[in-house]
Amino acid sequence: MTVLQAYRDSTRPDIESAWARSRLNGIREDAMPPFDLASRNADSFLARAASPVLRRVASELEGTPVALVLADQAGRVVDIHGAARSIRRAVSDIGIVPGVELGEDRIGTNALGTPLETRRSLLVRADEHYLALFRGFTCYGHPIFHPVTRRLEGVLGIGATTSADHRLSALLARRMVRDIQERLQRDSPRAHSRLMSAFQAAAGRRGRAVVVIGDGLVLATPAAVDLLEPADHAALRACAEAVPVGGQDSRELVLTSGRAVRLVCQSIEGTDGVLVDITQESGVRRTRVASDRMPLWPLLVVGETGTGRTTEALGLVGPAARTLDATDIVLIGDTTWAAQLGETLEAGGPPVVIENIQLLSEQLTALLAQRLRETSREVVLTSTPGEHLDAVHAALPALCNDRRELVPLRRRRHEVPGLAQQMLTEVTGHTGTRFTAETMRVLAAQPWRGNLAELRRVVELVASARSAGDIIPTDLPASHRGGQAPGSPIREAEREVIMAALEAAGGNKLQAARALGVSRSTLYNRIRALRIA
Repeated sequence: MTVLQAYRDSTRPDIESAWARSRLNGIREDAMPPFDLASRNADSFLARAASPVLRRVASELEGTPVALVLADQAGRVVDIHGAARSIRRAVSDIGIVPGVELGEDRIGTNALGTPLETRRSLLVRADEHYLALFRGFTCYGHPIFHPVTRRLEGVLGIGATTSADHRLSALLARRMVRDIQERLQRDSPRAHSRLMSAFQAAAGRRGRAVVVIGDGLVLATPAAVDLLEPADHAALRACAEAVPVGGQDSRELVLTSGRAVRLVCQSIEGTDGVLVDITQESGVRRTRVASDRMPLWPLLVVGETGTGRTTEALGLVGPAARTLDATDIVLIGDTTWAAQLGETLEAGGPPVVIENIQLLSEQLTALLAQRLRETSREVVLTSTPGEHLDAVHAALPALCNDRRELVPLRRRRHEVPGLAQQMLTEVTGHTGTRFTAETMRVLAAQPWRGNLAELRRVVELVASARSAGDIIPTDLPASHRGGQAPGSPIREAEREVIMAALEAAGGNKLQAARALGVSRSTLYNRIRALRIA
């Protein structure tokens, strides 16, 4: 086997996975790409660092059928250089021009969007492109990481016609990316200067609480320092990391002190930094926002495992409520559980919580629907999300006059530091043990597949090992020390689709693979890559 053949064989699982994701995103192979031109910053940090490198290499390759394409972290084309007029025309003819977005979720497997998704370099041969339109080209894509922050800045693509020799593409791409990264590192002081200027401009008004978070740089006004605890700093950083380049975000946050504030996070032009403007809200917001209004009965609480469905339900009806759990059916059988259901709902009395309706059979679903129509009690149903609520169990949501959706912890990372410290105080019974700011940052970066339940298990494990003093990252379980960046929206969506398919198939991976339209080996590869238990 040749070295090139071995390299090609090693990329095959990546291509299969990318095609599976493309199908999950609903993209058709014969479709025309949605090439809507988006605004781009031709003077961005990445563009300034890469432009001299692209021009130099294009001149070195003059006359060869090679195109050099630079895209930012959103998959938006920033710059294109063609070594020959024919390749520039060919690339332009298929719609690849500055400003178009080439994310894998938009056009399927390609040498720019897929490396951004996987954060790994990739050779995409002609017939491996998902869209038929691109199959006249073979392309190599190499991600660009900032050498200091290790943040993904963009991707460099080298494309050529199928008749060209592509064996040197990987070597050329690595050399170019190394040169671009060196320029990114040299330009870092300029970015810091811009961060400082933005901070000084925003902090001009006396008493204003402002924080600037950038690459290895955090600036805060005295008002912000007085307002924020270590857990709050980690929450601010989680908010800032969610702001897209050139974008803005606004949200509420309850600080460790109990003060309610509004955060306005604004990306700072020409840098990777974010300006956070903190405004105190009047009064203190209650922790349980979901219970602020009087619910209507029956009520449905929907949330993933570990999001606190039971806590939410009992918070709505009170601790005196009677609970009936569908998980008990395995132990006592359908007949006994049905009898308990009838006995519980047939007369007046305290509220009732019926847990895990996603486990009910069609017969028990019909029985529960009938009892809900007849009962005078206040009833709360809990369930996992999924298609079953529109299919086999559709009758139950239809009878509910109110619904509460619990947001997974991975979608509210800014709350993780405060929740972790609150849980630690509850577990230890005192405030003498605290998470350091760096530990908070690591916790906020975890995927938290098990949501609040998983977070509490980690806190309890840490508390059992350290009863006093500061908790540093090495005190966390090895499985939760990585501090890896949150998965991209595409990977998170893919993970949730696969988990839903596995749940619908009762854990049978072959049936789940058939439902998803992929091979069983592809499904196993994605389960391993996405760390699905």
